[in-house]
Amino acid sequence: MCTGNGIVPLLLSTRSKAKILGVEIQERLHDMAVRSVAYNELQDQIQIIHDDLKNMPEKLGHNRYDVVTCNPPYFKTPKQAEQNLNEHLRIARHEIHCTLEDVISVSSKLLKQGGKAALVHRPGRLLEIFELMKAYQIEPKRVQFVYPKQGKEANTILVEGIKGGRPDLKILPPLFVYNEQNEYTKEIRTILYGDK
Repeated sequence: MCTGNGIVPLLLSTRSKAKILGVEIQERLHDMAVRSVAYNELQDQIQIIHDDLKNMPEKLGHNRYDVVTCNPPYFKTPKQAEQNLNEHLRIARHEIHCTLEDVISVSSKLLKQGGKAALVHRPGRLLEIFELMKAYQIEPKRVQFVYPKQGKEANTILVEGIKGGRPDLKILPPLFVYNEQNEYTKEIRTILYGDK
């Protein structure tokens, strides 16, 4: 969900032969994702849907999916005067078309029992993520803090929960994006390019 230009489905396709659905509400980003899938000749594995994620349980079915990923809008919607003038950025960054609760509620509806929900978000919303996951029967299981580089504060978190799972939260080692030379770290290169 919140597929954007399709990068997450494309990355997932390098790690799995499973069928992958991407859902994106913005037509421009949906079109970019469709073109990316076609460019990589992955139309048989990846389908991109142009729709509101809140419609997905009724359209795709309840309790059917093994994994749901989402890189949702990070910020609550500010007053009109504080919003980005670029409509595309405004929708991508702020909870205009979906809230964090929408994302977690829909994830719970789509997931099979034992299925995994994986979110990319901001550290400032971690407690809210945990509270909402628990409210919708998704047990937080793994958290990883992502840092731009050594000595900086984490600016991103990766959270994975299991629908119907038992409490047993693990905090993974920190993930650093850039090294001292401002190049991707080995871990990031492995994620992005499969480098060993």
